[in-house]
Amino acid sequence: MKKKILLLSGYDAASHKYWRGLLAQHLNDFDWTQLALPDRHFYWRVRGNSMGFAFNHTDVLSQNYDLLIVTSMVDLSSLRGFCPSLANIPTIVYFHENQFAYPVSDAKQNLINVQLTSIYSALCADKVIFNSEYNKTTFLVGCSALLKRLPDEVPSGLSEQIETKSEVLAVPIHSDVTAYASNTKLDNAIPHILWNHRWEYDKQPEVFFNALSKLKKTGFEFKLHILGQSFRNQPDCFEQAKLEFEDEIINYGYQTREQYLKIVAGSDIVISSTLHDFQGLSLQEAISLDCIPIAPDRVAYPEYIPKQYLYAVSDDIDVESENLFVKLKDVINSKGFIAPNLEQYSTKQLIPKYLKSFKQLLQPNK
Repeated sequence: MKKKILLLSGYDAASHKYWRGLLAQHLNDFDWTQLALPDRHFYWRVRGNSMGFAFNHTDVLSQNYDLLIVTSMVDLSSLRGFCPSLANIPTIVYFHENQFAYPVSDAKQNLINVQLTSIYSALCADKVIFNSEYNKTTFLVGCSALLKRLPDEVPSGLSEQIETKSEVLAVPIHSDVTAYASNTKLDNAIPHILWNHRWEYDKQPEVFFNALSKLKKTGFEFKLHILGQSFRNQPDCFEQAKLEFEDEIINYGYQTREQYLKIVAGSDIVISSTLHDFQGLSLQEAISLDCIPIAPDRVAYPEYIPKQYLYAVSDDIDVESENLFVKLKDVINSKGFIAPNLEQYSTKQLIPKYLKSFKQLLQPNK
């Protein structure tokens, strides 16, 4: 009989859907039950998800399961209080991101509550999995720093307790990417440059577009693909860029998955200028399709992108744009750059590691 897994996604962003779909697809020897809540109303979702799961899905949660997997947005400690039966089965918390590595917003008190909730969940879990070393390190450092600021009655060794049951397993690169990979990259007469990230401020699109403006003014020819998820409120620089690069833009805006992969496979250079990325799936997909990456020397990128592809970061946007521009010129002018090998992020490499990790909890004595 198949072991039964219950997976709960408390704030089901695109990368979370991608991850849980891959697990169910490739680990089909398990009987999966998945529940997910929409990725909106962030502070309410993080505070209220356990109540929503427990009382809106009582029949599902009251069934017998062999393993519980929750994302870090799920308030696991409250969920176990609402559903005591869930406290008796092995549990994994998966961190796609952590709230210690985001900038402090005006809702500082709410942010601290979210951070504490994630600590409670990690302490409740039998195993904690992060999608990158950067994610793991920033969480543990942030956890330790926050606990030291609390006034009293804080048990010692909590961060160390979490660390001892932590491991790193990235979100695998979807196997559909390889269907569009080819042994020979298209020989574009001029470079095709790709942006394939969310259209949000934390991705620093102004740095990207400023560097392209410099490139154009210097006389370089290029074509441009501006892809990724857009939102009602987005940085003004996208509309400005649509006008400035009217002659260069080939594709602009959201694409179907199939069309997206075709465009990425036909691109030469993929660029990130983000402030926050705990793994960088969109960048990894493009690299797997033989795009040469250019990215800032921060967040998770140094874990899989060689130093020669990274540009120096700065608190000054103009300086960082200049650094990106210089690196972009180097890549265009040089014939020595090739896409890094990301085989370690493939489903072939990672799915067996997930299976091993799950089995350690399902069969603790073997």
